[in-house]
Amino acid sequence: MFVLAEMKDVIRVTPDHFHQSLTESITTLLNRKLANKVVLNVGLCIALFDITHIGHSYIFPGDGSSHTEVKFRYIVFRPVVEEILIGKIRSCSREGVHVTLGFFDDILIPVNALQHPSRFDENDQAWVWEYPKDGEKHDLFMDSGENIRFRVTSEAFEESLPIGPPGTEHAVQTVAPYKLVGGINEPGLGLLSWWEAPEQDDGDENDEEQENDE
Repeated sequence: MFVLAEMKDVIRVTPDHFHQSLTESITTLLNRKLANKVVLNVGLCIALFDITHIGHSYIFPGDGSSHTEVKFRYIVFRPVVEEILIGKIRSCSREGVHVTLGFFDDILIPVNALQHPSRFDENDQAWVWEYPKDGEKHDLFMDSGENIRFRVTSEAFEESLPIGPPGTEHAVQTVAPYKLVGGINEPGLGLLSWWEAPEQDDGDENDEEQENDE
């Protein structure tokens, strides 16, 4: 789910950071620049892991800041396709089941990847697995807030492009830069509660203990 991405950048250290060591100021600026940001074709950046190389620093005419080329490794969220994850249902729509991991929300389990047969309940705004048992159908609801186990089936990166004048609400295209698509249409996947073993009744346990004593 998490990987180390090797990256490089030129970091501009402004004079207000000169009281720190170069390593400390670069660490601060890298996390400020990348943490909780999506890098195209890399993933969701979480935190700096380490700095592997710090090059020479340069100060250019008319600019009191130093510019330093840095190579580093960053912790990135990017699960591999076919990896199994556990999240929480954020909401349901006719499009499918929307899942969150707490720190990442752009996960969709589309209709064709739900357990079959399933239907969308308009009143509860939830998908329902019509589970067949003993010749009857039992409704298993996929309610918001439930823990769900799913398999990652694909990923998609979208480049956010400016579509309006800078500083306006339309300056950046409102599209998720990184999305995951998952599936639960196989045994063992879906709500965790579906696959939990039923708890044995305390009365049954006491009866068994009395029989053993006899």
